[in-house]
Amino acid sequence: MDKLPIALDLAGTFVFALSGALAGTKRELDLFGVLVLSFAAGNSGGITRDLLIGSVPPGAVGDWRYLGVSLLAGLVTFYFSPLIVRVSNAVLVFDAAGLALFAVAGSSKALSFGLNPVMATVLGVVTGIGGGMARDLLLAEIPTVLRADLYAVAALVAAAIVVIGHVLSLPVGPVTAVALISCFLLRLMAIRRGWHLPVAKGAERQDPGKEDPKTAGRR
Repeated sequence: MDKLPIALDLAGTFVFALSGALAGTKRELDLFGVLVLSFAAGNSGGITRDLLIGSVPPGAVGDWRYLGVSLLAGLVTFYFSPLIVRVSNAVLVFDAAGLALFAVAGSSKALSFGLNPVMATVLGVVTGIGGGMARDLLLAEIPTVLRADLYAVAALVAAAIVVIGHVLSLPVGPVTAVALISCFLLRLMAIRRGWHLPVAKGAERQDPGKEDPKTAGRR
């Protein structure tokens, strides 16, 4: 359990950094912009988690491997983005993989710091969605977690599986594998089939050039 969060963290950092860098290349950012986006996407969730559980300095700041993995992903994507696109087929595949890795890593590290099952699950979700939110905000987009098909829910499922496995004292390896696969497949199936939670229905927008017939006669 002690070494597992680090391995998953680094894997998730690389995958989310690829996702962030690829989103940056699609927006035609320069090399510096792509590297900033790759680091933000790869490390924001982990930094938030570490600060909340009191693991300071956060791993992304105190361990050079996080920066190295993020920059490597950014450079690879910047110079070989057509290859990355062909291999991944979509940035959402990388995003789904990063979501699964970070959700599992976040809940595992929270448990290793002695947090209760509920908060360990919450921090798993926070770790999973933090990188994607930072990426989208830097690109001036509505965060995916607020509008996508079962994004945070998929992270919640993975974190809950890890926590339940820990409470029942089940073997860490199989539990981790089930959590990763469940989150990844749920996210991909939600994308493919359009599964989503109920969406808020806002007030109907009034065309500025069109007068409301209900108030037209009151003038």
